[in-house]
Amino acid sequence: MKFWSLFILIITFISCKYDNTTSTQLIDFVPEETFAIVSIDNFDDLNSGLNNNDMYGLISNSNFHHELSQKLDLFIYFKPTHKTLLCFSKDENNYTHYTLITKNEHDILQTDSLTNYIGETLTYKNKKILKHTTNNVFYSTINDSILMISTSLKLIENSNTKKGIHPELEKLYHTSDQEKPLSVLLNIKDKTSFNSFFVNDSIKTKHLSNYISVDIDISQKEILINGVTKAEDSSESLINIFKNLIPQKNQMASITPSSADGFLSFTFNDYNLFKENLNKFNRIDSLDSSTFLFDNIKEVGIIYEEGEKAVILNSIDSGLTQEALLSEQSLISNFRQTDIFSFSDKDLFLEVFYPLITFDKASHYCIIENFFVFGDTIEILQNIISSYQNKTTFDNGQYYKDIESQLSDQSSFLTAVNGIGLKQILIKNLQENLDINLNDYRASALQFVYDNNFAHVNGVIKKSSKKGLEYSVSEELNIKLDADLLIDPQLVTNHYSKEKEIVVQDINNNLYLISNKGKILWKKRINGQVLGKIEQIDIYKNGRLQLLFATPHRIYLIDRNGNDVAPFPSNFNDEITQPLSVFDYDNKKNYRLLVTQGKNVIMYNALARVVKGFTFKSAKSEIIQQPQHFRIGSKDYIVIKTDDQLYILNRTGKARINPKTSNNYSDQLVYIYKNKFTTTSKDGQLISIDEKGNVTSQNLNISELHSIDATSKTLVAQYENKLRIKDRIVELDYGTYSKPKIFYINDKIYVSVTDLQAQKIYLFDSQAKMLSNFPVYGNSQIVLDKIDTDNNLEFITKGESNGILIYKIN
Repeated sequence: MKFWSLFILIITFISCKYDNTTSTQLIDFVPEETFAIVSIDNFDDLNSGLNNNDMYGLISNSNFHHELSQKLDLFIYFKPTHKTLLCFSKDENNYTHYTLITKNEHDILQTDSLTNYIGETLTYKNKKILKHTTNNVFYSTINDSILMISTSLKLIENSNTKKGIHPELEKLYHTSDQEKPLSVLLNIKDKTSFNSFFVNDSIKTKHLSNYISVDIDISQKEILINGVTKAEDSSESLINIFKNLIPQKNQMASITPSSADGFLSFTFNDYNLFKENLNKFNRIDSLDSSTFLFDNIKEVGIIYEEGEKAVILNSIDSGLTQEALLSEQSLISNFRQTDIFSFSDKDLFLEVFYPLITFDKASHYCIIENFFVFGDTIEILQNIISSYQNKTTFDNGQYYKDIESQLSDQSSFLTAVNGIGLKQILIKNLQENLDINLNDYRASALQFVYDNNFAHVNGVIKKSSKKGLEYSVSEELNIKLDADLLIDPQLVTNHYSKEKEIVVQDINNNLYLISNKGKILWKKRINGQVLGKIEQIDIYKNGRLQLLFATPHRIYLIDRNGNDVAPFPSNFNDEITQPLSVFDYDNKKNYRLLVTQGKNVIMYNALARVVKGFTFKSAKSEIIQQPQHFRIGSKDYIVIKTDDQLYILNRTGKARINPKTSNNYSDQLVYIYKNKFTTTSKDGQLISIDEKGNVTSQNLNISELHSIDATSKTLVAQYENKLRIKDRIVELDYGTYSKPKIFYINDKIYVSVTDLQAQKIYLFDSQAKMLSNFPVYGNSQIVLDKIDTDNNLEFITKGESNGILIYKIN
């Protein structure tokens, strides 16, 4: 029942732009009295997103969610693969009914596992209706290949004779974005049971607007909401108080202390017109012109902190605003060179700005640059003064900066809350005392930007990252998949943003592409386990990258959207025994793909055609590593390794170097180390071959059970409980270790190894000194890189059996 808690969560905070990717055939069957429509593009993708969403995990434990899940138990077994609409409607007794509408398909309703399920067939006016009885009763029918399943028999009976939903609701449906996977469309005028989207209870949802249409984007730590709201051209909707006014820049975050529970801000370019609109909404006949205090104000706000409130006026001319306060110049105290005055008109803001402001205890005020701050205690003013001077305000916090990119600079109406404020909103809408901790939700926001007869809506519900001390290591994400991991997570490049993303495969052979924010971008079932590293190529030479890799009987080329790229996948009857090797000799994107099958090697071009000019066909024995390519000077070398022979070839597959002696080689890769082809023997000797074929060996005093990595000047070896970095040896705890890995980033060398038995990740510098705050938890070799837009390094690793961890080195 993951979807239901998501719906609760989104409606509780805000609703925005609705998705119109659904066929118009589906909208034709929406019940007449529908007040909410939810469009779901793909149930599997939605479930994956919800499984990893932190807020969903919290809300799913609520009583409201459990009760709704029990009530809608049949929908658990509903498995659509096409676009689906979920409709909420009221009957004559104000009872809420739920209706699912989607394209009919085989086995869409899987009830075999329901022990208490009873199915019956009813007939109404020659219409076949199925009655489904579980712990509850549902009804379904098929109209023109469209399946409807509902908690209301009446809605099913009248599915062909309805009058249609409200025209404005349908209009928004048809004009919404057709590319979004999850959307919500609401008729909130006197229909919704949700109290308020705001800390301020006086701003009722049913008075806010008439219709809201939203698109919703879910990732592990945030929910993004973008859309529109529209009110009928009347004075009964609060959003219309901003009609004919130009939104201004919201600056309330720059005066709100970081310790505050949140703030509300509204702006206008013409106070008199704003007041006239607000009077119409409040049905007040005349404009009160008894004060000039607001004539030069462009923004009004209220700060909420632990039950206390402060009203803020943002002036475009502080001198003129001060003149309007000449009668209120009784000095009470001075705090940090800021005067605090008494204020006699305590309920002024309630009278002028209701219902946006209900504060009626403004007994003191102070002036902070262009801000005029009114509160009921000196202490709250002192706190605001201190925070402003110390730059510990909302806008100075990284948590608020993280959500600003999702918001417009100018808006008519903006509210931002921390975890306490967010919890208050959830509690009053779910009407239960939630036992949840939202301390990590340090900044979430909702914004309205009025336009011509409608307003844009932007919303962010975000869990803030825990920022560690400098050089500390913080766990940023813990991404859980539906099944255990089959391969270690890898990083690939997003060719649009140039940031890194994660690719991984689970034991069901599903391949995932996951953003660096933890959002599953797609999941695709492939044939067999991925062998080795997934490469990226630009097959069309247009800057767009595709994923290229082999499984035991396939070669895949997959684009950014998870689609196969022709002529791949290529099928192979004989088993592919090594990872696919990809060469681009001259960096001109003329790719060569080397497929290894036992002793044999076949070279293909990027169109999956055999390259006939490559003459090497077979080694004398089993190839034990994937073919490798090196460029030394102007010469290309292809290296193929067996237990007892190293083939060093030119581009055409002919021998370029013939080693003068043979060795009993280990299964380690070959490296160019100190200008020589370098690997190890099974007994731990370092074997080096120069360009003339001379072979030398060096005793590293390492055991037979060893692994190595190397750059041109650095050699790393792991054996027993030792890690050798150049000539320095680090003694580790005894355990089972992954292959060591060298990372060269920003002219600095890092060396990593993971104790798979103790589940510890170690990271060292080139001098064999372990970095601060290591080891950390992990279950695989890491991939270290700069994966996003900040200057910190991150690394990914396997966490639990079905989890991926992202760490940040601060």
